[in-house]
Parts: sequence; C-alpha cells; structure tokens
Amino acid sequence: MQTDSRNRVIIENVKPEIDDGRHFIKRVVNESVDVSADIFSDGHDLLRASLYYRHESQKNWTEVYMTPQPNDVWTASFQVSQKGFYYYKLEAWIDHLLTWHTGFQKKYADEQDMSVELLIGSNLLRRTAQGYPKSKAEALKKMAEALEKPGNYEAAVALVISDAFADLVVAHPMKQFQTWYDKNLRVRISRDRAVFSAWYELFPRSTALKPGEHGTFKDVERLLPRLEAFGFDVLYLPPIHPIGKTNRKGKNNSLEATPNDPGSPWAIGSAEGGHKAIHPQLGTLKDYQHLIKQAKKHGLEIALDLAFQCSPDHPWVKEHPQWFLWRPDGTIAYAENPPKKYQDIVPINFETDDWRNLWEELKSVILFWVDVGVEIFRVDNPHTKPFAFWEWVIDEVHRQHPDVIFLSEAFTRPKIMAALAKLGFTQSYTYFTWRVNRKEMEEYLTELTTTELRDYFRPNFWPNTPDILPYHLMDAGSNTFVLRLLLAATLSSNYGVYGPAYEFMENTGNLNGKEEYLNSEKYELRTYDWDTRNRITDTMTQINRIRRENPALQRTYNLTFTRTDNDMLMSYVKRSDDGTNTIWCIANFDAQFTQAGYVEVPKKLLGIEGRVHLKVTDLLTGETYYWFNDWNYVELNPSKQPMHVLLVHPK
Repeated sequence: MQTDSRNRVIIENVKPEIDDGRHFIKRVVNESVDVSADIFSDGHDLLRASLYYRHESQKNWTEVYMTPQPNDVWTASFQVSQKGFYYYKLEAWIDHLLTWHTGFQKKYADEQDMSVELLIGSNLLRRTAQGYPKSKAEALKKMAEALEKPGNYEAAVALVISDAFADLVVAHPMKQFQTWYDKNLRVRISRDRAVFSAWYELFPRSTALKPGEHGTFKDVERLLPRLEAFGFDVLYLPPIHPIGKTNRKGKNNSLEATPNDPGSPWAIGSAEGGHKAIHPQLGTLKDYQHLIKQAKKHGLEIALDLAFQCSPDHPWVKEHPQWFLWRPDGTIAYAENPPKKYQDIVPINFETDDWRNLWEELKSVILFWVDVGVEIFRVDNPHTKPFAFWEWVIDEVHRQHPDVIFLSEAFTRPKIMAALAKLGFTQSYTYFTWRVNRKEMEEYLTELTTTELRDYFRPNFWPNTPDILPYHLMDAGSNTFVLRLLLAATLSSNYGVYGPAYEFMENTGNLNGKEEYLNSEKYELRTYDWDTRNRITDTMTQINRIRRENPALQRTYNLTFTRTDNDMLMSYVKRSDDGTNTIWCIANFDAQFTQAGYVEVPKKLLGIEGRVHLKVTDLLTGETYYWFNDWNYVELNPSKQPMHVLLVHPK
C-alpha cells in the first residue's frame, strides 16, 4: 500500500519472488541473483528504479540502479558472496531532473530558446541536492550556479548537453514520492554441493567379502578408494540404526521372516536403541565417525538416511506411547498406503497433543548426527509428515549449521514436491526416472529450468532407487543403463544412483508386476564382486570426470534444447555463467539401433554470426568433428555410445 497519494509508479511482477515473499529463493556462493520487475507510471515522465540488497549480517543496504528493457521491464543483478540469507527490495520513482534533461536535449535540437529551461534545470538541481549529503550535494549546487550565471547562456547550454552533465544526472537521481516494493524477499545461500553433487547409494550390510556375512562400516571403508576413482562425492547409506524384530519382513517383502533375514533398515528401532543408535552388526558410533573422516580423505561425504518412522520395537513406543496411533483393541497401528501395507513400521502421530515435545525430540535426532559429523541427510518420505514441521526443523538446524543439506525423497504429486522445496529442502527427487522419450524429457526439463521452479527446486536425478526399478530398465541391456546414466549426469548438476544394482545392471523385476526389484536388497544381504569393472563403471568414471572438468555441467538451469530432425535424437547445450565453457549433448533414445539425423547449430546461443565454423570434441570417445553448416549430420550407435558429450571449442 502506498503511503503517499503522490506515488505514481507501479511495481509488479517481481521476479524472483515465491508466493508473494512467503518463501525464499536459493543460490550458492558466488552465484548471481537476477531481478526483474514491471515498472511503469502514468504520463510521459521518465522513471528510475533501484534494487537494494544486504546480507543478514549487515545493517546497510547496497543500491544497484536498474536498467530499463522493452515493455516496461526493468532488470538488475547482485552477486552473493556469503552463506546465510540475503534480503532484497525495489524502489522506483519519477525522476523530474532526468525528465527535464531529456526534454532539454530535444528542445535544443529543435532550436528552441532555452533560457527558461536553464532556470527550471537550476531549480531542479537545487531540489535534488537537498536529498544528498553535503559532499555529494556540492556538485549539484555548483552546476545550478553555472546555469543561473547571467550572460552565460551559450556556455550553460553547452554544459547541459555535455556528457559530464548527463553523467551527473545519472549519478544523482532526483528521488521523491518513491514507490517501494518490500515483501521480505530473501535468498538463502548454501555451499556449492547443494547444486553440484554425484551420489552413490549402497547398503553397508552388503559390503562383506564372504557370502552370508553381515557387512560393517570397516567394510565400507575398504570401498572408499573405489568410489573415489569412480568420481562420486556423496556416499549415501540407508538407515544405519537397529532394526526391529516384530513383524520383520522376509525376502521379497514376505510377511514370514526366517532367523537369518536381516529385515528392512527402514524398520527403525529395537531393544538396542532407536534413531540415535547404530545397528550393532554394522559397528559402533566410533566406527561410524571413523568412516566419515576416512570418506572425507577420499573426497566423499557420508549422507545419512533420515527416516522418521519406527519399528514396533522402537524405545519411543514404550517411552512416548502418545506419539503413536493405537487401535481400539489396544494394538499399535502400522503404516499403510492402501493397498500397500508396512507391518514392520509404525508411523509417528504428528497430531498428538504432545507435538511440541515430539518436534523437539526429532530435531535433537538431526542435531545428534550433525555433531557426529553428518552434513547431508536424505529424508525418507517427507511428504508424509507435516509441512510446518519441516519448515521449522530445517530452519532450526540451518541457524546452527548452515552447511547441512537436506534431500527430499518425495515421489509424489507435483505441488507437494514443490511445497517441500519451498519450505527449505536443499535438493529434491524428481520425475526423471519416468521420463523415457525426447518429448517427455524436454517438457519436464523445460518446466524445471524456465519456470519459477528454477529459483527454489533443485532437482537430483536418479535412474533407479532400492524402491524403484523402472520398467524401461527391466530386462534392459547396457545401452539403456549407459544412456540413463549419461542423461541424469548431464541434464542435472545433482544426480545419483543406487550403485551396486546399477553398475551390475540388475534388471529383473518383481513378479508382482510393479516397478520393484526381484530379490530386493531392502530385505536381504548381498555379496558383490567389488573388483568388477565393466561398461557402466567405466562410464561412471568418465562422466564424473567430465562433470568436474567442465563448469557448464555443474549447474542445471543453464540448459537450452536445440533442434534436430529426428525425434529419437535429443540435443541440448549447457554453457558456464562466464561463457567460457560450452557442452553440447546429443542423445539417442533408441537403445537398440543406430539413429542418424541433422542437428541445428544454435548460432545465437554460441555467439556465431554469419557462416558456421565449429570444432567439437566428444569427451566420451575423444573424436573431433568440424562443422561448417547451420545443420550438421550426426550418427549415434548405442552399442558404441548412446550419446555425444561434445566440448565446443572456442573460436
């Protein structure tokens, strides 16, 4: 609402702005915040506008003048250099001094007498000076005196039309009756891993060398050099807590468990402890801390699975029965998502009258593991817990530990996934897993990278998870596995794989017809030949190295799709912010047969004028191509490589 009826300027359609300032946008250190707004007024007077910003630790605002664009759009940018929150707001006003100066030049060009105009200008200069401190006002007053000096007409006119006078007007806007746009607009600044990461998921209990043995944290340590060689930087482990025995699931989610069945790690809690305890067969808390330290030496962070649910044996069930739902017959209610049943898991009742103590206890779980050394949490099914809780707890944790990353594992409806991202989740699982052709992929990525989602929803692309073996990977060969890996790693700057199943190309689906693995590792121990190297591991190593060496692949929202004449070929370009690094990917969605066609050179994007003269090198094969036409021929044999990852050489 305006505070003065003389405010004539309208500011609207401010971007980025999430839900009228209700939620913050996201950036990492050294990224820019590009702000635009529709700014206009009545009449023909000229406007000025400013963008103000400050870090939360600063009291003073920094002002940046906005630049007018066509159709009453104004733009400005600022760069963030510290983690935490930045605030920004906009100001706009009628600048009568600028309006007069522009009109003066037009009248002078029309050979009108400028005597009165000089007096008007002098008056405006003095009024403008009143809004500045003495040091800045002095230059305005001296200029006013020069315009008023008797017998100085020619010199005064020459002064007004000089570049120096124009610079003075621009540097000293005449501000009055300003319109402010201040809706608590905020930017949360995170560390770089929030936008660039490569995740590898494995079950620590499946890392033992001998079949039938339960793996330990020390066994996981043995694999760290392997994962470092592959180029991953986040090692994600499913829950590491004690597993309940009541209603423990057997192989393939069977209701009958044998004494040798280890149970699902997501059925958390037993007599040995709950969410702050370690499964005894994995090792001790000291062993886990040692794993975290060793991982860092290999360039890896350990991500902890944060699953706020319990086994019926969890200590909380006895200590805080009010935190759970109980049936009329006195039995505790287990988790259901009809027709699915999870008899080994009991959900937490967030509608309990004791919700404040519940929230504090759950927060203490996160802070406990942060103190142990965890800075990344993959959050299981956050959409089944209240939004208000997540907003509160993430903010509480970030106040003390701003580097903590929360990945939302919510495969649910779009608006719910978006809401969780707005509330503070650093990264989010996506629908990438189910986008299987060019049209679907282009539409989905266009939505992620060109709508307001780009300002708060950071996608993390996963071709598979322990819960999901998508239909297109069932019975698939290495061509499909390689393609999906390359797509995930190049389309999104954050991606991950359920590693062993992916690198060993597990492709047998559950006999129930659902997108699930047969003999799922969620319910049994596995033994892998960790010395194996194959096409998948070679591709992992290649693409992770390429990502590290090319800044263009370290962001998601710098994506531009380009045209091809074959719907089986998808072409997209990524450029670094400074324009010095350009990667051009061309993918063949046909996993069986060679596909060929022509791709268009995006001349405007690449800054090419006139004839094309382009050198590109495929970073996967080392082959170099020279392109001289607006459209150029490509041919992709999926058995060789289903994708070009081309480095565009500078001119």
